Amino acid sequence: MLKNKKAVIFDLDGTLVDSMWMWKGIDIEFLAKKGLAYPEDLEAKIEGMSFDETAEYFAKAFPIPETPEELKVIWNNMAREKYEKEVPFKPGALKFLQYLKANGIRTGIATSNSRDLLNAVATAHDLYSYIEVFQTSDEVKKGKPAPDVFLSAAKHLKVDPADCLVFEDIPNGILAGKNAGMTVCAVADQYSEDLIDTKKKLADFYITSYEQVLDHSYEDLRNE
Repeated sequence: MLKNKKAVIFDLDGTLVDSMWMWKGIDIEFLAKKGLAYPEDLEAKIEGMSFDETAEYFAKAFPIPETPEELKVIWNNMAREKYEKEVPFKPGALKFLQYLKANGIRTGIATSNSRDLLNAVATAHDLYSYIEVFQTSDEVKKGKPAPDVFLSAAKHLKVDPADCLVFEDIPNGILAGKNAGMTVCAVADQYSEDLIDTKKKLADFYITSYEQVLDHSYEDLRNE
């Protein structure tokens, strides 16, 4: 999987850290405080959206008084402590990061999350020791499946997109990596378990743990 690759770019939530459970919980809690039910199709509608885009969607879709800017502050406050204390690495992720650093393979994060929460995760898990470039969708103004956030990360890493390997956990993220002209490995996550077939159709590889990258036991989907 890593043959001829000069850089690895990770999505954050559900890919590098196990946090997707938290975001659904925050949405349910926030809407419940407003006396609103959590729509069954909400996850599908906001999949891949940037933090700004999600806030704008909520402000328009629900009868709430908060502006998008106020929503982002509320969500940041609700999420920060969970990121710092309750969100672990995905299986094998730290070992894989250590391998990449030891072998001189460049690294980046391209996330739909906010810069504030990205910094919180990076501090809590010492990602600054392993990741060179941190990029958010808000900073490129387009969420996934647009390729912009991955292309920006590659540009800052000074690596051609074709020489990049992306790790992603949701279909729109996988599409963003493919749209950027990069090789993409889909990562198993309970949040998107019902989308596993779609993920495998879109991606080049599939893993349930980063240990599989190191011992070459991953699924190669390119010829299936």
